[in-house]
Amino acid sequence: MSRLLIIGCGGVAQVAIRKCCQNSEVFTEIMIASRTKSKCDDLKAKLEGKTSTKIETAKVDADNVEELKELISAYKPDAVLNVALPYQDLTIMDACLACGVDYIDTANYECEDTEDPKWRAIYEKRCKELGFTAYFDYSWQWAYQEKFKEAGLTAILGSGFDPGVTSVYSAYALKHYFDEIHTIDILDCNGGDHGYPFATNFNPEINLREVSANGSYWTDGHWVETKPMEWRAQYNFDQVGEKDMYLLHHEEIESLAKNIPGIKRIRFFMTFGQSYLTHMKCLEDVGMLRTDPIMVDGKEIVPIQVLKELLPDPASLGPRTVGKTNIGCIFTGVKDGKEKSIYIYNVCDHQECYKEVESQAISYTTGVPAMIGAMMVVKGIWKKPGVFNLEEMDPDPYMEALNKFGLPWQVVENPVPVDCYKTEDESVHMD
Repeated sequence: MSRLLIIGCGGVAQVAIRKCCQNSEVFTEIMIASRTKSKCDDLKAKLEGKTSTKIETAKVDADNVEELKELISAYKPDAVLNVALPYQDLTIMDACLACGVDYIDTANYECEDTEDPKWRAIYEKRCKELGFTAYFDYSWQWAYQEKFKEAGLTAILGSGFDPGVTSVYSAYALKHYFDEIHTIDILDCNGGDHGYPFATNFNPEINLREVSANGSYWTDGHWVETKPMEWRAQYNFDQVGEKDMYLLHHEEIESLAKNIPGIKRIRFFMTFGQSYLTHMKCLEDVGMLRTDPIMVDGKEIVPIQVLKELLPDPASLGPRTVGKTNIGCIFTGVKDGKEKSIYIYNVCDHQECYKEVESQAISYTTGVPAMIGAMMVVKGIWKKPGVFNLEEMDPDPYMEALNKFGLPWQVVENPVPVDCYKTEDESVHMD
């Protein structure tokens, strides 16, 4: 029996909430809280009568620590699952600390106002020290390690798919298949088609900022930064087919580089169609991806927030998206003195996801792991004081839960390796 407070009611949150309600033996009571309480009430109305989980709703501003503390103190949950925006990670962690409650999220902290002088000074110092310029990194949340440890509380960071499942895959591979992992290639393929000329599968502001930024990868103990979409590879994905994919910066590279001993290189690739890239480049060139405010007719607006309002709501893509996703990791290393390589991955069908939880596979592949991460904590399976990434925990119970709750995985020995080459000069291949 447990009581879980879920903060957020967007596409990923709604999947996590529905999966909690399918798992009523663990989640006997949940509260859904967001800035727009009517969305929470609508979801509650859909789910009541179909689950034995008791559902409550509340209004909360996740940017306001005092509001969060008041809600947590009143509801008294066993844990808080943060499926709001990455901008709100720190305020929710502060509230959990103040109220003595465990914390789980799906993505690392990101500053909403990247021109804020205080944040900017810390960011620029990190860029010089570490060598990558992405606006998101784990340092802000890792700084809470001693606070959570002293309070006897558990904070689990990044229980989505990537990061999250890919992190657990890495721990599982190390535990069961390797004595030492040398390289990890994380491959994120969305073979879905929603029929729109241009749309994003999750929050446009977060998605477009991530994709249009410089890429980076970890090699031989340091970061190498790349230009946006500078490195490309083609890969034939099971049940999807051959797709172009591009090297991006991604947060789990940072934690895996820290937590997987002996690692020599980590890269992250995501597939994109040419239409998506052309639209994004055009929007970037005309300034629509800017995150700083501009003046229009005497009013201050943020271009990317205007774009967010113009684009289709990611939550609306579910009924019209067809095709499959394929997300996983290719590992190389040694076992018993011999070189070895495996590929652990999941294939997820957009329409099957919609039939089950009224959502496309992108939200499903993040929302299901969010529920599983919360389950690991409230059942006491992952319960130790401090702040942890998923690869630091025992992977076996999480891997079992993936099979049980809709994200079955498979292991392929000796997969085809990734051949990465320069987009503008295909004769230049990465070692």
